[in-house]
Amino acid sequence: MRRRDFLGGLSAIWASALSPAWGKTNNGQRLAEAARAQVGATTGYDPAYTRVSYPGGDVPRSTGVCADVIVRAGRDAFGLDLQRLVHEDMVRNFEAYPSRKAWGERGPDANIDHRRVLNLETYWARTGAQVWLAAGATPGDRFPAPMLVGDIVTWRLDARLPHVGVVADAAPGRVAVVHNIGNGAEETPLAAFHEHRAAGLFRWPRIAS
Repeated sequence: MRRRDFLGGLSAIWASALSPAWGKTNNGQRLAEAARAQVGATTGYDPAYTRVSYPGGDVPRSTGVCADVIVRAGRDAFGLDLQRLVHEDMVRNFEAYPSRKAWGERGPDANIDHRRVLNLETYWARTGAQVWLAAGATPGDRFPAPMLVGDIVTWRLDARLPHVGVVADAAPGRVAVVHNIGNGAEETPLAAFHEHRAAGLFRWPRIAS
C-alpha cells in the first residue's frame, strides 16, 4: 500500500471516530453488546493474582473480576487492549497512578494493573474519557443524565470497594448495567446500586483504532 493511500485511510478512520454519532451510538452499542455477550459465559468470580501473557493476557473467560468485563468488551468490540494501554501509560507515568499508595507496588505490573478499577479510572481520566466525577456521597444510581448505552460507570461498594460496569440499557426508568460483582457477568438494574456510592462516569473508547 502506498503511504498516501494509507494516510488517507487513516484520516477517514479518525474522521468517523470523531463524529458525535459514531462515538456516542456505534461505539457504545458495540461495547455494551460485547459486555452482554459475557453473561452466561463468565459464571464465576476470582480476584486472585494470576500471571497472564502480555499483551492480550486474560484469566479463563469463565471467571474474573469486574474489571475483566470491561477489558474483554474492549478487546471483543474494538480490538483495543486495556492491558497494553494501561501498562504502557504506567511505564511512562507510574506516579500518576495509585498503585504505590494503594497496593505498595514499586513499578508497573502487566499481570494485574489493568484489572484494578482505580487504575482504569486513572487511565480513562488521563486519556479524556472521564465525563463526570462524583462530588461527595452520591447514591450509586444517581449518575448524571442522559446516560448512554456503553457508558462505563464506577462505584464504591459500601462506600469503599471500587467496582465497575457497562451501561447496557439507558432507557429512562430502566437503566441497567453489565458487571461482575461475584456471581459472574450479569445484567442488573442501576437502581440496585442506590445504597452504594457513585464514583465516575466514562465514555471509552473516544477513538477506536
